[in-house]
Amino acid sequence: MTKKIFLILLSFFAITACSDGDETTVLKLGHGLDTSHPVHLAMEYMADRIHEYSEGSMRVDIYPSQQLGTERELLELLQIGSVDITKVSSSVLEGFDPIYKVFSVPFLFVDEDHRYRVWDSEVGRELLDAGERIRLTGLAYYDAGTRSFYTKDRAIHHPDDLTGLRIRVQESPAAIQMVNLLGGNATPISWGELYTALQQGIVEGAENNPPSFHLSGHYEVSGYYSLNEHTAVPDILYASLQTWNRLSEDQQQILRRAAEESGIYQRRLWQEASARAIEEVQKAGIEVIYPDKEPFLERLQPLYQQYMDESEELKRFIERIQEMVNG
Repeated sequence: MTKKIFLILLSFFAITACSDGDETTVLKLGHGLDTSHPVHLAMEYMADRIHEYSEGSMRVDIYPSQQLGTERELLELLQIGSVDITKVSSSVLEGFDPIYKVFSVPFLFVDEDHRYRVWDSEVGRELLDAGERIRLTGLAYYDAGTRSFYTKDRAIHHPDDLTGLRIRVQESPAAIQMVNLLGGNATPISWGELYTALQQGIVEGAENNPPSFHLSGHYEVSGYYSLNEHTAVPDILYASLQTWNRLSEDQQQILRRAAEESGIYQRRLWQEASARAIEEVQKAGIEVIYPDKEPFLERLQPLYQQYMDESEELKRFIERIQEMVNG
């Protein structure tokens, strides 16, 4: 356990974990994003619905911008019940359960409609429920769009343009393999440290979706955004399994209903934010590139085959998702 997590834990021992003196059930939700991010706005929407559906007997307190720790730290706090709810990228989950590598399969989803169908299907529910294997209760998917490369000094039109570039990735084995296979030097760095890392040249690029590129201010220290859309890695809203088991059945239903409704609401926010982000970064002087995706797909075929060969469970999920391309 890191010193930071230990200090956070100490602070929670002084606070009631699930209820206050007025018999209100209080759920603490921590995440690492800015308050203007569509995910945060969806969480506020969920909190409002929970308050409404419970007639004021439940409350969600939201702590954004890594106030309670990084994404990985929050996940660990969730596992031991010291935080009640968090949002985590499925890429980070790979280090806890390899089944979540399925979301990092390059070009797995053909378009937005395809990934929404998968999330809303039995397949999506099974992947949420897999969180119980790591002491988490899956509540909903939040759209994180498609991830693409942004760089400081070199435009990316083809995988060869990534050769030798230090590219920031999440703490994800799949993301590291992907960037290295494309010719870059994958460099895991926490989200909160990335702006400075780009500014100081510690890394020469990164990969993320348009709203995150815009709202983080990373476009201020970048020159190019290449929309190759190599992966569509969702954010997943989780509750601590310990917290979930402490809630009554009615409270569980309220939490799940509000979470699922917030996921649908967030999709509209995401679509609007994505379009606005591209417009704003172009206004700021970023060159937005729409490269041919085929060379990236070809270069990543060994990674795709590796996933198919890794386990029967992972292979079956990939096949089921691919079967849903046409509805």
